[in-house]
Amino acid sequence: MQKKEAATIISIANIKAACRECTLRELCLPLGLDGADLLQLEQLVRRRRPLKKGEYLFRHGDSLKSLFAVRRGTIKTTGLMEDGRVQVTGFYLAGELLGIDAISNDRHPCSAEAVEPTEICEIPYHDLEAVAQQVPGLQHQLFKIMSREILRDEQMLMMLGRMTAEERLAACLLSLAQRQLRLGAVDGEIRLPMSRQDLGDYLGLALETVSRLFSRFQEEGLIEVHGRQVRITNVDRLRSLGGTSAGQQSQFA
Repeated sequence: MQKKEAATIISIANIKAACRECTLRELCLPLGLDGADLLQLEQLVRRRRPLKKGEYLFRHGDSLKSLFAVRRGTIKTTGLMEDGRVQVTGFYLAGELLGIDAISNDRHPCSAEAVEPTEICEIPYHDLEAVAQQVPGLQHQLFKIMSREILRDEQMLMMLGRMTAEERLAACLLSLAQRQLRLGAVDGEIRLPMSRQDLGDYLGLALETVSRLFSRFQEEGLIEVHGRQVRITNVDRLRSLGGTSAGQQSQFA
């Protein structure tokens, strides 16, 4: 009996270490779950599935089987427009959950591709759904994550419909800075894992426009650019351009 209890303690410690950097911490660690509940969650999660750059996690039209938490790296999602063009619909960084948009009709409405070497955790959806009915608070956390995704989609539509090119890029850079700060990055430092072409496809801008805006922002002292590393040097001006104040958080990107 003592051996079993010791094994449980080790298992919980492993869960906390494994989930410290990913979305799973939102599903279990803040909820004060007991050892048995944590073990239920651990049994669901298939950890550390590696993806090479350019490898697809799922494709448009695939059946929903699992949700995915990005453990390391970056995933981009893409959809097809009516004229056949590909539209980048989002970028998912470490600690973010994707696949939620497939819940409505059990099929993925977009494709998900690694833009750099990436590691993901896979959570079988139907098993998670069953456990959520048994574990108090877990379903509530899932709803919160879904709500955040809906909010991001709404703000994306607003960005494409109302913002100028300068405002779009400013809002996107602020969002990336906020999201990477949560991962331990230096405040105001941004790593751009995606290409400028992907960034333009996401923002609805031509590659030439994105390149011109980066140059302009740098000339005006808003940012410093070193390859794919960007440092925000005038955050107040960038916030003003991106339509957010110091107390607001941009959800774009």
